[in-house]
Formats: sequence, structure tokens, C-alpha cells
Amino acid sequence: MSSDDLSKEQRVMIVMRKVLAQIVRETTPSPGMRHPLSADTIEDIRQCFALISAREQELAREAGVEIRERPVYKDQAAGDRIVPIGRIGRKGGAGKPDEP
Repeated sequence: MSSDDLSKEQRVMIVMRKVLAQIVRETTPSPGMRHPLSADTIEDIRQCFALISAREQELAREAGVEIRERPVYKDQAAGDRIVPIGRIGRKGGAGKPDEP
């Protein structure tokens, strides 16, 4: 879906999420340092992310679009796949439970 296909509200949600994420990245202190934002402000940012996500999902449902986005990390290789936690085995391999 191109940005031309998105409603104004959807574009606003995307920009708000990106700006909040950038603020979080820029204000996150090094380990051991005190965070410059108060605990209340950090909680408010979390609530903003939750509201943005919920509204984006509502808009997608209304448009009949399934959202399958997952977080992407800088060091994540392309093509990584998600393995459900229940399918991870210790000795028996993925999907096989350990035998006593």
C-alpha cells in the first residue's frame, strides 16, 4: 500500500509513531545514566504508542487489510523467521518435547 492509498488519519498515525520512536531513541541514556524523562512521561509515551497501534489496527480492519507487521531490529538478518515458543525443544529439536 503506497502512501497515496492511505487516508490522512493513517498518515498522521504513521508520522506520530515515527516521531515518538525517534524521541525515545534520542533521549535513551547510556547504561547506568539517569533517564532525562520522568516516569510519568515515559508511561505517557507508552500509552501513546498503544493508542496509535490500536487505531492503526481499527483503520486496517475497516479497510479490510490484514496487518502482519513485526518489529524489525537493526541487526536482524533478512529472512529470519518466527518460531513459536511452544515449538522450541531443548534436546529433541524444534517441535519435539524432551523425553524424561
